[in-house]
Amino acid sequence: MLQFACRPTRDMTIDDLRIALFNFIVARQRKEDFIVRIEDTDKERNILGKDQEFLDLLDLFEIEYSHVLYQSQNHRFHSAMALQLLHEKKAFSCFCSPEYLEKKYAEAKTNKQAYRYDGACQNLPAELVIDNTNPFTVRIKGPDTSEHIDIDSFVIMRQDKTPTYNFASAIDDMLSDISFVIRSEDHVDDAPKQEHIRKSLKYDKTIEYAHIPSILGDSVSIKSLLEEGFLPSAISNYLISIGNKPPQEIFDMKEAFEWFDLTLLSKSPAHFDMDKLKYVNREHLKNLDNKELSRYVGFADEEIGALAKVYLEETTTTKELRAKIQPIFDVKVIPEEFNETAEILRKTVKSAPYFELYDAFKNHIIKEADLKEEDVVQALRLLLTGAKNGPDLALIYKHLKNYIGEIVK
Repeated sequence: MLQFACRPTRDMTIDDLRIALFNFIVARQRKEDFIVRIEDTDKERNILGKDQEFLDLLDLFEIEYSHVLYQSQNHRFHSAMALQLLHEKKAFSCFCSPEYLEKKYAEAKTNKQAYRYDGACQNLPAELVIDNTNPFTVRIKGPDTSEHIDIDSFVIMRQDKTPTYNFASAIDDMLSDISFVIRSEDHVDDAPKQEHIRKSLKYDKTIEYAHIPSILGDSVSIKSLLEEGFLPSAISNYLISIGNKPPQEIFDMKEAFEWFDLTLLSKSPAHFDMDKLKYVNREHLKNLDNKELSRYVGFADEEIGALAKVYLEETTTTKELRAKIQPIFDVKVIPEEFNETAEILRKTVKSAPYFELYDAFKNHIIKEADLKEEDVVQALRLLLTGAKNGPDLALIYKHLKNYIGEIVK
């Protein structure tokens, strides 16, 4: 069983999605189930609806999961296992005040030492524990061996009796029978703590870990990329490629199932490259069926999709495409210096017969309007596209010839 764990306290970032993609792909390769865990125990920071937003994005990116687990649903198990550890004297109640702990932390910093809990409450007599009415946390006793010398007696339950991140995660991984955890390298120091928790609970299954270097610039949100007009397939393609060596630059998820190898992933952080993402997005747009592409610019027509592909030579996103295609069908604002010529051409075009080829159409307009070609071309471009510059008019006409009456208003 593999999982994607997320916190509903912020937008999904490119780093989050990359981790989700890797877990999903590896789950498919290993023929194991894949679940989503919503880590919602931080009630003060949770944002209403953000959990569903994460799930909707996973659906949009075709990341399939068997079920969703909310961490708060396991709170009774977190409490029960903390009590078990207390009963077995593998954990203890800690009455140290925040001020005391902050003082100890400051002393360690002054002495340029790593802070470790000093065990002040670890061996308190039972009567002092029972009679103490002060707030307390629950700490798990650190390992006795030197194998994990950096692990002290750390907190597993806060004063409000909610579980800490490491305790909840360790328990949830046990309950879900997780076999492999792929996550950001930010969590590399959490693994031994979580292993110690499970060992203290006599859980003997070994969970594999892979800690992935973060993308530098990972604060980029997936929602913002979608709003800018990047396709989900292109975003996935790019994120899977980072730190990897795919057999081809442009691929889809099914192809990634075949060649992806987590062990070959670069151990070095990679920079987020917007220009590279734009290139990948353009290639995915080119690969779309014409009618499907037309839907991204507000139509459902193969010719408009083919026209959009003409504009892909100068655009990279669906947002940019819409900015090129939409003015073609809007009322045109003609610059003053072209007004007179454009008005003559408008009347001439509206009364012109149908022409299959652009040259025949253009020659007819020139003849009927009694104008020079150099005067016609610029004004005609403005009438047809609403822009002074753009692709070859012959290419544009090829896909607009059936819409001339609608375009030239």
